[in-house]
Amino acid sequence: MTSRQQLSFPRQYARTQRYSLGAPRAFTVSPDGRRVVFLRSPGGTQRAHHLWVLDLDGEVRERPAADPGALLGGAEEELSEEERARRERSREGAGGIVAYAVDAAVELAVFALSGRLFAAELRAGTARELPARGPVIDPRPSPDGRHVAYVAQGSLRVTGAGGEGDRALAEPEEAGVTYGLAEFVAAEEMGRPRGFWWAPESDRLLVARADDSAVQRWWIPDPAHPDRAPAEVAYPAAGTANAEVRLFLLGLDRSRTEVGWDRARYPYLARVHWSSAGAPLLLVQSRDQRTQLYLAVDTESGTTRTVHVDEDPDWLELLAGSPAWAPDGRLVRIADEGGARVLAVGDRTLTGAPTHLRAILDIGDNDVLVQASAGEEARDPEIGEIHVYRVNELGVERLSEGPGVHTAVRCGAVTVLASARPGSPGWEVRVLRDGKQVAGIASYAETPVLSPRPALTESGPHRIPCAVLLPSTYEEGDGPLPVLLDPYGGPHGQRVVAAHNAYLTSQWFAEQGFAVIVADGRGAPGRSPAWEKAIRDRLTLALDDQVEALHGLADRFPLDLERVAIRGWSFGGYLAGLAALRRPDVFHAAVVGAPLTDQRLYDTHYMERYLGLPQEAPEVYEANSLVWDDGLVDPQEPARPMMLVHGLADDNVVVAHTLRLSSALLAAGRPHEVLPLTGVTHMTPQEQVAENLLLLQVDFLKRSLGMA
Repeated sequence: MTSRQQLSFPRQYARTQRYSLGAPRAFTVSPDGRRVVFLRSPGGTQRAHHLWVLDLDGEVRERPAADPGALLGGAEEELSEEERARRERSREGAGGIVAYAVDAAVELAVFALSGRLFAAELRAGTARELPARGPVIDPRPSPDGRHVAYVAQGSLRVTGAGGEGDRALAEPEEAGVTYGLAEFVAAEEMGRPRGFWWAPESDRLLVARADDSAVQRWWIPDPAHPDRAPAEVAYPAAGTANAEVRLFLLGLDRSRTEVGWDRARYPYLARVHWSSAGAPLLLVQSRDQRTQLYLAVDTESGTTRTVHVDEDPDWLELLAGSPAWAPDGRLVRIADEGGARVLAVGDRTLTGAPTHLRAILDIGDNDVLVQASAGEEARDPEIGEIHVYRVNELGVERLSEGPGVHTAVRCGAVTVLASARPGSPGWEVRVLRDGKQVAGIASYAETPVLSPRPALTESGPHRIPCAVLLPSTYEEGDGPLPVLLDPYGGPHGQRVVAAHNAYLTSQWFAEQGFAVIVADGRGAPGRSPAWEKAIRDRLTLALDDQVEALHGLADRFPLDLERVAIRGWSFGGYLAGLAALRRPDVFHAAVVGAPLTDQRLYDTHYMERYLGLPQEAPEVYEANSLVWDDGLVDPQEPARPMMLVHGLADDNVVVAHTLRLSSALLAAGRPHEVLPLTGVTHMTPQEQVAENLLLLQVDFLKRSLGMA
């Protein structure tokens, strides 16, 4: 590998948004099996995504369905504050058409651009703007394609598919109220990014009303622009009030019926499913997330009946695609039962401990398509592999082939199978009909200038999944290398995966002279409910597992245990700070990025899931935090070099986390570096910021470990 290539990786990585630009995504298959709709930008460095159609009927060919540049007449895209917040919650850094919705026949697609409403006729390949009140957020056509619902300025509005008859079905009664939008914790933590759902008959909608007037207000200033007022953010920190969420049935005739359930005991509206297979289905959770109800809605009266109840002594995990109705009316859900995460259909459990369910992908007449990894009792665990399976009463059949991370979208006989593999960059997308490939969808993503060479293994008594990366020029006999741990290490953030692009940054750090270790300890997803829930009341267990992984690898890889550093972002930043402060006997330097330092400052649905309410268990919060009211930085412990990095515009992990840690370090007389990122949120999509952030980290780590 040449020096030029080493230096060019940070710029390429930043410019391509981690090589995501140009890659196809967001697939939809038409019920007649004739079309696959998807998003893709026209090149590996072009941010604006276009809407595309792959025709499968007759000559197989790709064709553009909507070009954002043409629709906007070459004008720059302008985003409302609501749309910016929505994209931040979904970690969306691209531009153009970043989301779309279709009717039941997949003949009409609608989307928002620059706060304006557009529709694309997918058969004809034409697109046009529809008159609408703006700024438009989350437009969705009715199943019959005759209407389009959308949100504007907190109102739920409906217009005809031809742009006629635009009207509000629900408008905010007071400040702090919105109709049709997901509240903060639903979008950030529950995986529910939307707030309204069409009836299968297209005559009414279920609409969430969120009132955040009781939620505390935080103020996020822009220090680089003291002339600007701070941004006001309704942030439900642990132990404080959440937004009040109610649900209404709204008819196109302006009829209005409230859906009733015990919102005092079950305040979280986690999932809504409405299909022709049954009544509207809700999943609601108690605030401690240890009990949840599956509720069927009577669409005439708005009353609900309990279909099923789940309880767990730790917490109940929310997973994609669950719950839903099967075509025959049975409840389909993912559950933690018998020590495993399983698929349940009606009163039958169809999978067991060998597979660990990750998501429901599709429910057919005779089977369920799921995504799963090897469970705790798998005979031959495939480290980092995630596969697609077909499940029915006869058994479990794996559909994806070869090592990798696989996912799928299916409708009828057509399946779009996307695979990320260890030996090749990006995603391979194949279109199958009845299991046989009929087409592929091209990726325009750039090819990385380096190729990772991870050794996937397990380490320590807990068999912690690990990936170890060495410099490409390393030869046996070169001696031990300084070590860099590069974890996320927390819930919902699996890093050890059998995929090429997952290790690009880690390999680049290895090329700078490090032995890089990526380890997924307890709390990380992918093995069993018990593995994930071991961190209840003790997030610090994640650090114990990083140490166990490091020491367990030392006799198999060239690791210099006298020079060990750690870097991380978000939960990984918390883990890096924890390592430097609590295990200075093991770690000698840390890059602490956007860390959670005082757990009371993070949101309700996330933090209370793991630690409970801070007013009921302050000692648990203190034990799991890096700082507390009177500080937790022990001045007697050896001081290890720390670089604290944080975006000043972060409204998820606010910069107060880092400032409080810096203050505690200063009070303890411990030198450290602080790198504030002006105008940067919890993401770092800005090209120059992302590039220089990598370079500055390498410089800090080399200085701190005494590397030339």
